[in-house]
Amino acid sequence: MFMAPDPGLFRLRVSLRAVAGIGLAVTLCQLTGLSLSASIAGGLAALLALFTVGDPTVRGQAGTTALLPVAGFPVLAAATALHGTPLLRDATWLAVVFAGVWARRFGPRGHALGIFAFMMFFTTQFLHAVPGQLPQLYAAVALSLTASSAVRFGAWCIERRSPLPAAPLPLEGRGLDRPATRQAFQATAACAFALGAGQLLSHDRWYWAVGTAWWIFVNTASRGETLVRGFRRVLGTLTGIVAGLLIAVPLHGAPAPTAALVAVSVFGIFYTAAPSYSWMMFFVTVMAGLLYGLLGVLHPGLLVLRLAETGVGALGAALAVALVLPITTHTVTDRWIERALHAVHGCTAAAARRLAGDERADPAPLAGELEALLGRVRMALAPLVHPLNPMLQRKERARAILALLDDCAREVRGLAAVAADPDASHDARLTAACRRVETAMESLVGAVPGGAPAAHHDVPGHHPGAEQALVHLHGLERALVDMATPLRGPVRDSQLVGV
Repeated sequence: MFMAPDPGLFRLRVSLRAVAGIGLAVTLCQLTGLSLSASIAGGLAALLALFTVGDPTVRGQAGTTALLPVAGFPVLAAATALHGTPLLRDATWLAVVFAGVWARRFGPRGHALGIFAFMMFFTTQFLHAVPGQLPQLYAAVALSLTASSAVRFGAWCIERRSPLPAAPLPLEGRGLDRPATRQAFQATAACAFALGAGQLLSHDRWYWAVGTAWWIFVNTASRGETLVRGFRRVLGTLTGIVAGLLIAVPLHGAPAPTAALVAVSVFGIFYTAAPSYSWMMFFVTVMAGLLYGLLGVLHPGLLVLRLAETGVGALGAALAVALVLPITTHTVTDRWIERALHAVHGCTAAAARRLAGDERADPAPLAGELEALLGRVRMALAPLVHPLNPMLQRKERARAILALLDDCAREVRGLAAVAADPDASHDARLTAACRRVETAMESLVGAVPGGAPAAHHDVPGHHPGAEQALVHLHGLERALVDMATPLRGPVRDSQLVGV
């Protein structure tokens, strides 16, 4: 959490903005005379809007934020109306689960709308909301989304100067071959198990198990990723409960210190979300304990029950990914690694064309896409490099692949920087180097589109820009050649990443 890089202090600024946006939302809810429960619902809506909306452009983020009530308000109405009919309520929530996960096939917007719809149902269970509270819940959510949007898109629009990197498109497929479709069935089965088992543990707090099962499937795409995320969620919840016993319980819901600690928890959630899911869950659990304190229902037994419900939800997720249309880790990692290698080739080809004199070629956006894909590869390989993975040979091979992909990314960044120099010019040696890179790439993933540029024989001499480009191309060629061993060595792909 403390050593993870934060270029441009982006995570720090986003975390501080979240505290400001959510704080403004809750303050306005209280000043307008809304109830404490409605204010909490508004604060959670603001948190979700700031946390889940991740379109690459500010305009796209604003559009998705404006659509959140479209997804959330009908769910709020259904959840409150069905409060007294458990069977119909449970069936409706499972339908929301399926639709919310299935919507991820539409990219960041579908992802955010699906999460918001699910969490609106969760919020009504958390607050035990009934139909008479619906007008206040609507008002609180609308007011909070407006307030958080005023901070995000008006007072402190960080993304206008530091655009979010475009998230990689979801893995494609048709029917049940599409990971999002398979996960929709898996998440629904996991939540159904969590719902039933959670109610056996508690008739009042069973929804924690459903929430756990749901969130374990967020941002995962394979069996191994889901299992690792479940382990980290339980670990973060356990440590958060210990902190809650030491911090939240003694406060007895005192407003001022509780509000201050909730603000600290919000900051921690946003600041640690990217580098550490366990730390993020620690802060989520502490914040939940503080909110229960404000509602006057917090006691040590409640925190212990939360841990038990979390375990039930994690067990449901583990059973679902093992038994319901399983998506093996190797299937996912192979596809993400191949996409990353194609991105390396695309960056290299664009840089070579730029050095050859094509001013329309720009490798910089492709380099940004490569960074996003590498993040997805690291997530896919996380189960294999996890300290608890007993398969040492596969762990070492996965680590080697990650290290070599990082080498490729470093060389591509250097090559893009050289190509951006207007004084850099084409050298005939670049053509041969680019062709060697292409040959190394084809040995890994087969034929790739876009070959090396034709040599400009009318450009004599060797140039400083070309010398630097050659260094990066040679480094890239070495990394790709070395990657053939862990990817295509004696142990095949399915043996390397078969989880």
